[in-house]
Amino acid sequence: MGRAARRAPPEPAGQRLPPLAVTMGDPAGIGPDITLAAWLQRRAYALAPFVVLGDAEMLAARAVALGLDVPVETVTDLGQAASLFDSALPLWSIPCATPVVAGTPDARNAPAVIAAIEAAVLAVQAGTARAVVTNPIAKSVLMAAGFAHPGHTEFLGALAEAHFGVSGAVPVMLLASAEVKVVPLTVHIPLAKVAEAISPDAIITTARILHRALVSDFGIAAPRIAVTGLNPHAGEDGKIGDEDARLIAPAVAALAREGLAATGPHPADTLFHAAARATYDAVLAMYHDQALIPIKTLAFDTGVNVTLGLPFVRTSPDHGTAFSIAGTGAARASSLIEALKLADAMARRRAVRPAESVR
Repeated sequence: MGRAARRAPPEPAGQRLPPLAVTMGDPAGIGPDITLAAWLQRRAYALAPFVVLGDAEMLAARAVALGLDVPVETVTDLGQAASLFDSALPLWSIPCATPVVAGTPDARNAPAVIAAIEAAVLAVQAGTARAVVTNPIAKSVLMAAGFAHPGHTEFLGALAEAHFGVSGAVPVMLLASAEVKVVPLTVHIPLAKVAEAISPDAIITTARILHRALVSDFGIAAPRIAVTGLNPHAGEDGKIGDEDARLIAPAVAALAREGLAATGPHPADTLFHAAARATYDAVLAMYHDQALIPIKTLAFDTGVNVTLGLPFVRTSPDHGTAFSIAGTGAARASSLIEALKLADAMARRRAVRPAESVR
């Protein structure tokens, strides 16, 4: 991944809180657009100082193209970020290999995208940043350059093992908004393989991680977790598949015996209306779309992707690269702003009450 991926920024100066480390994401996508827009709205939303890890020329050029008055200032010490943040957008330089064209991804820039993610994790490990906030990546572009992970979540798990000495990290994707919090048990796998990937152990492990995060990161003293079924009507007493009774119900019963307020399996189609949402704090769903369709319907512009089960805080906007509108000014920064706010809140809670465990 190159030298940029393996060096942590130096220790911060002064007594200010370290900044949030924001990765550039795919530079041809809307990550640069929403980062610039978020900085312009820093006072309106009382955003904590953040530093961008990415290409300075690309970011400055995008600001000009969008007509945004955002001075970008390269820093060599992340301790400078907080004092600069009010007057300029601090940037830790990770240059792209080839000039960036908004809306046109280029696999030659994949190493810089990957390096920015790893450098952000290293900054948190070194104490020079408080949390990682990642802008959207295009997995197909990274894979074309040899990226070996299905997505951000899995890569961050590998980085936790490599740089924090965590053995067997279990990264868990949580999508969070004011309306609902959801976790997909299985993520980036074909729908045809979901049933074989479900097991009582996987449900129990994921629910435990979710429970701990709801307590330590979201301040919910006694979290209530609703677990969906897999099949329509949660299997309807075995008439529509047996996975619900054979795999999911025993796991929920085991969690209840441990003292977790877990219920289910619930039919997924009746779990997300307003009255149902009042009965739980988070949902553990069985597959990607079962979890993501509800939150993207209820909170498309404000949902936040959070990775649980890691020894560091990571949040991200709950949307993709949107190459078709990159550089046009049409991208909205609301999800990134929510990701920045949540990363700040989570990092502050962990500073007071560290997570019991990452597993």
